[in-house]
Amino acid sequence: MKALPRLLAFCFFAFVLPLQAELPLKVSSFSTILSEVASRVGGEAVQVHAHVKPGSDPHDFEPRPGDLKRVAEADLVLLSAKHMEGYVGKLQEASGGRARFLEVGAQLPSLWLRSQGVDGKTQKEEDPHWWHSVENTQKAAKVVRDALGELRPQQRELFQKNAAAYIAELGELQKWARQRIAELPRDKRKLVTSHDALGYFAKEYGFTVYPVEGLTPSEQPASRQVAELLSTIKSQKVKAVFSEDTVNPKVLKQITSETGAVVGGQLWVDGLGTGEAATYPGMFKHNVNTIVEALK
Repeated sequence: MKALPRLLAFCFFAFVLPLQAELPLKVSSFSTILSEVASRVGGEAVQVHAHVKPGSDPHDFEPRPGDLKRVAEADLVLLSAKHMEGYVGKLQEASGGRARFLEVGAQLPSLWLRSQGVDGKTQKEEDPHWWHSVENTQKAAKVVRDALGELRPQQRELFQKNAAAYIAELGELQKWARQRIAELPRDKRKLVTSHDALGYFAKEYGFTVYPVEGLTPSEQPASRQVAELLSTIKSQKVKAVFSEDTVNPKVLKQITSETGAVVGGQLWVDGLGTGEAATYPGMFKHNVNTIVEALK
């Protein structure tokens, strides 16, 4: 009879514990871009909870009690970084040291923009919209791959395989984007956007950006700034201006009425969107096609 309890114990350790070890890693993502990256790289080995939803403004996001509860149960918390999330302290407190926090954007090259502070002095601001560079998103996939591999070494080969496939897909996207944008003469690569979110895109493909607002949609432009922008659009003969999914187009309507430029379409600039823009390649293709067709 003594053999029965031993047999049951053996069955427990032999069958139940290995199953527990292979349960999906719980990932809390506070970036729509990183939610896709983690899902593609992790595959069935991860369970990704996207706290920031497609089509929402990440600049205004604030975690709710339900978000904090998810973080408390997470193995990995993904952050866009570059000052995008001002609530990291709340998340770390909720985690209680259980989860690994990964600020992906902190490991990617930064663009620094000059702006005027409230005191009138010029200051430098780090542009947080790193995902508008395909190369940055490829690097982000590698950062996430390595983090998942450290948390689950026995599945590192799976993460490497998935990451390689995703990075290759992004490489094809980059080739397509360069060919599509090549249709647009360089003297027409001028972007008037609702806020300054396409700096990485502009650097990669040779555009000049004239934003209505600053790095966040909440930075409302002064009357003087709008007047200067109107003058620039006229002098540069900008053909079209672009609205955004999360920004009130009121100022853009003023611009079109006073300059003759048309609204070239809506861009998804603060993350993934809906419909055709629900994936990273879809979002990027939508933006490129919209820009090229409007300015060509």
